[in-house]
Amino acid sequence: MRVLVTGGAGFIGSNFVRQALSGAYRSLATAEFVVLDKLTYAGTRESLAPVAGDPRLTFVHGDVCDADLVGGLMKDVSLVVHCAAETHVDRSIHDPSAFVRTNVLGTHVLLEAGLRAGVDKIVLVSTDEVYGSIDSGSWNEQEPLRPSSPYSASKAAGDMLALAAFHTHGLPVCVTRCSNNYGPYQFPEKLIPLFITGLLDGEELPVYGDGLNVREWTHVDDHCRGVALVAEQGRPGEVYNIGSGVELTNIETTRHLLEISGADWSVIRFVDDRKGHDRRYSLDSTKIATQLGYRPEVPFLEGLRRTARWYAEHRSWWEPLKREMYEPVGS
Repeated sequence: MRVLVTGGAGFIGSNFVRQALSGAYRSLATAEFVVLDKLTYAGTRESLAPVAGDPRLTFVHGDVCDADLVGGLMKDVSLVVHCAAETHVDRSIHDPSAFVRTNVLGTHVLLEAGLRAGVDKIVLVSTDEVYGSIDSGSWNEQEPLRPSSPYSASKAAGDMLALAAFHTHGLPVCVTRCSNNYGPYQFPEKLIPLFITGLLDGEELPVYGDGLNVREWTHVDDHCRGVALVAEQGRPGEVYNIGSGVELTNIETTRHLLEISGADWSVIRFVDDRKGHDRRYSLDSTKIATQLGYRPEVPFLEGLRRTARWYAEHRSWWEPLKREMYEPVGS
């Protein structure tokens, strides 16, 4: 079995590949993996270093929008896990064009290539942000999409293209929508790694607005196990939410990080809120739990401590990336 992972040198994609090659997913235990990654600011081959010597892994430096390249890679591929995406909301506000190109055009190129090659399944890794903000309750997969940033709008467009390819052509594609992820190898512009690395360097932590925006946090290991389940058992044409049920305000998440690091509240700096900042995200993950047997396994505080320890022990991975960041803003 041959698996193509786009964006496989990024946070979620590299975790999926590392876990798969370590034998974490029974259905992929003997699979060969081709990673396609453009190596933009958020993608680095260092994220694949732990498995770089595995003979089942091939790395291709290239753009998911390159139709000739993607079409060639798609030959003899059984499964595609499409993680390639621009993901940071603040960057999308500053420059939406890059998000439209990668998240919309790139997805279109991938779907067309998959259709021509006759792949067995494509799993499009998406986000809870396509649903927009919710005051109470939780989104299920039947909710209408109400994206409120250029990032989430571009991801919603990719979702719709994928589902349309299923309904029009019968392309066997599934869409997963996960809550906020955290864990090792996450680019340090996102809230948790930004704050962990800031605490390690004695920096102030910039908290948007009043700090009461609510996010549901899922460890990247749990997310990728959900993706693997959908790849193995998911029904084509279906959407699967992947969440944890752990909902915290940003200030509560910050408090946990302060406690882990031994810092106090004097390092907090409240800054102007993000434009159009969604107030609350919350996923109903009943469908993937009942149909595919998914359940999150990493307790939040345990995962947060492990993540903080990883960043403390891997300065050589994140320090060069953080130096290149254009501004210190959280997710």
